[in-house]
Amino acid sequence: MSREKLPVTPGIRFLKKTGVTYSDHLYTYEEYGGTAVSARELRVDEHTVVKTLVMEDDRKKPLIVLMHGDRQVSTKELARRIGVRTIAPCSPDTAEKHTGYKVGGTSPFGTRKQVPVYMEETILDLEKIYINAGHRGYLVGIDPRDLLSLLNLTLVRVAVPAEPKHQLSR
Repeated sequence: MSREKLPVTPGIRFLKKTGVTYSDHLYTYEEYGGTAVSARELRVDEHTVVKTLVMEDDRKKPLIVLMHGDRQVSTKELARRIGVRTIAPCSPDTAEKHTGYKVGGTSPFGTRKQVPVYMEETILDLEKIYINAGHRGYLVGIDPRDLLSLLNLTLVRVAVPAEPKHQLSR
């Protein structure tokens, strides 16, 4: 980790308050780079980088989904499992209103509003995960089992292989 000053976010305040053990990981954020960039910069497997996705159900009720960086959420399966008609990602503005975080820096810790959190169950199979700390370019390394006591989680199995990323021509 570089010697840059670490951001103090609501997520970090939350983690410090709980006393859970975590490690700090700063990297150079790239717009639209996603977990592929953070995994490359931290030299870790993208499967261990967990993305925090803010979504809404058909009644516009927000929810957070924690998913492996190299997987996607089957929104159809998630909707079926939680008993709603549909689930879709929020717009960036709506996601920020629900969480208090900018997209690309969304953390499940210290969100503005209490929203249900669903986590892909297979994340618990990992020894360590890297998850956003509430600032673009800043992840924390943490034992995924600690999330069970930190967040009011519902475990789900809704991961599907990610679609191949296409290079955008500029």
